[in-house]
Amino acid sequence: VAIAAVLRAGCAVVNVNPLYTPRELEHQLNDSGAQAIVVLENFATTLEEVIERTGVRHVVLAGIGDLLGFWKGRFVNFAVRHLKKMVPEYRLPLDEARTVTRFLDACEHGSRLSLRRVDVKADDVAFLQYTGGTTGMSKGATLLHRNVVANIIQTEAWFRPMLDNVASSQLTVVCALPMYHIFALTICYLMGARLGMMNLLIPNPRDIAGLVRTLQDYRVSMFPAVNTLFNALANDAAFAKLDFSRLVVSNGGGMAVQQATADLWLKVTGCPIVEGYGLSETSPVATSNRVDSRTFSGTIGLPISSTEIAIRDEEGLNVSSGMPGEICIRGPQVMAGYWQRPDETAAVMTADGFFKSGDIGVMDERGSVRIVDRKKDMILVSGFNVYPTEIEQVISLHPGVLECAAIGVPDSRSGEAVKLFVVKKDVSLSEDDLANYCRQNFTAYKRPKLIEFRDELPKSNVGKILRRALRTQ
Repeated sequence: VAIAAVLRAGCAVVNVNPLYTPRELEHQLNDSGAQAIVVLENFATTLEEVIERTGVRHVVLAGIGDLLGFWKGRFVNFAVRHLKKMVPEYRLPLDEARTVTRFLDACEHGSRLSLRRVDVKADDVAFLQYTGGTTGMSKGATLLHRNVVANIIQTEAWFRPMLDNVASSQLTVVCALPMYHIFALTICYLMGARLGMMNLLIPNPRDIAGLVRTLQDYRVSMFPAVNTLFNALANDAAFAKLDFSRLVVSNGGGMAVQQATADLWLKVTGCPIVEGYGLSETSPVATSNRVDSRTFSGTIGLPISSTEIAIRDEEGLNVSSGMPGEICIRGPQVMAGYWQRPDETAAVMTADGFFKSGDIGVMDERGSVRIVDRKKDMILVSGFNVYPTEIEQVISLHPGVLECAAIGVPDSRSGEAVKLFVVKKDVSLSEDDLANYCRQNFTAYKRPKLIEFRDELPKSNVGKILRRALRTQ
């Protein structure tokens, strides 16, 4: 509701992760120049810590139950505040410089006003979509209205042929991704709204049992997710009993989809995972596999409509088919640049209009692209390039492995060595079992030198396994 209102008012949206620390929130508010914020009261205490050091002048406070109707909404808000104690005490400063307004009060006041249309142009800023902050301070990808509209139309054209086959007038998309993330923002919210979909919001996708209970009441049409969620659900016995008769699109993104996960998901649901690829800087979708394909290709597919992909070397020259290089993207969905960072923008944009993704990929003769890895995640063992994604893909095929991650660690002899982290599916799985498996599947320099078993792996709020967190632990 707030996003639609902000866009219609001709303002720019700055999506914020509600779980930000005060330091992270302060940086994003100041870097973007935000003057107003809509915040759930559950997280107002974080805002309280930083607001006086920011340019925020208007605060709109919302409660979880605000849009659930008069009686139900009041009950939910009372329960959240006083029974479940989910709203920490806060005191936002009230003075001439700042206003604090309740969300429902703002809605009531606005309903008495007449609509004044704002002339929003294609080149106006729609979103400052901040990167996840995986390297240094987060920076805002400047997405114009034309960038976002282009990607909505592009993704609609790609997915509609399968969605038109749903034997129901009501399409339902599962939104088990945080709405502040570009994946959910474009696919679930914006494209979903254009297609008249019902968005099934999942507040906590880590609660697999709760997620399955929610899905029992619906026959979903589209299920966007990351590999870790597909994997967790496909391994859940209760999930396998659901009705998947209307599920026609399962689109994977955010991280590499693993073959073992794709095979099990297809077996359980009858709907293949369609892997795609994109970034905040590309609004986000740049490539996707065909939605009518029944087999998992292990690639990120083809460029979507009006999009060009080039694979280039360090000198900016196109490499030969089948050779690895940096994935570069040109299309109407590519951002205008990084907000107030001309030097960083120049570093990622080429003279001929391509965005340099920082991902290493290979393109085959038919134009399909396979992700090799992030340039910064590559492991250098005795001068040989080792790509963590390849290690993880192969290890995940072992029947005793639930999840895994590979990183590089310092080694006195080889410079770096591969370290493997594993969450067991089979409790009897041993280090020797995996070492033997690796000897059968990897040449010597690719084999993990260290293997560590974990109960769980660190993940982002989207569910992506965080290699950087493993490096610092």
